[in-house]
Amino acid sequence: MASTQKLFFLLLSSFAIIRLASAADPDITSDFVIPTNVTAPVDGNFFTFTGIRALVGAPLPPNFKVTKASLAEFPALNGQSVSLAVLEFPAGTTNPPHTHPRSAELLFLIQGSLQVGFVDTTNKLFSQTLQAGDMFVFPKGLVHFQYNADAQKPSIAVSAFGSASAGTVSLPATLFTTSIDDTILAKAFKTDVATIQALKAGLAPKP
Repeated sequence: MASTQKLFFLLLSSFAIIRLASAADPDITSDFVIPTNVTAPVDGNFFTFTGIRALVGAPLPPNFKVTKASLAEFPALNGQSVSLAVLEFPAGTTNPPHTHPRSAELLFLIQGSLQVGFVDTTNKLFSQTLQAGDMFVFPKGLVHFQYNADAQKPSIAVSAFGSASAGTVSLPATLFTTSIDDTILAKAFKTDVATIQALKAGLAPKP
């Protein structure tokens, strides 16, 4: 990642978090929340997250990867209504259609290009092709996706959320890797059970 892109990464990540801060999470009545299992005095280390440091200068992964700084990874976010994720897209990879039930998502593209879009409650698709430096907002709870259509170049984006725990519901996984009956899915998608079973087999975890 070039030095200019690193600077954008730092500045825009901070900006996005501040802009997305909202009352999506329950309000707290103290400055911050200390987990009950923390007994030592809290200092600056508690408010520092280093889990994304390993990405700086590292090679891209072979498959699409999300590195999160949410409540699960960074307990200091509890009650602060913010979180962040770094999205790495090798050439030709996608972040499949999904939703975040507890927050909007503000995506900043720092490298490459991305095809992005969301579908509203009237089933209208809003899509765009982003270039490095562009931002796109996915409204709270709506189905959306990101796709690196470039067959040669990778893409990297940073997403900020107005919740410490935005949640992710992946449509392919939710529909085809859970225990929903094949017949129900076949009727819903107006296809046959064999097609549903083939989809489930393709999405099953590899041994």
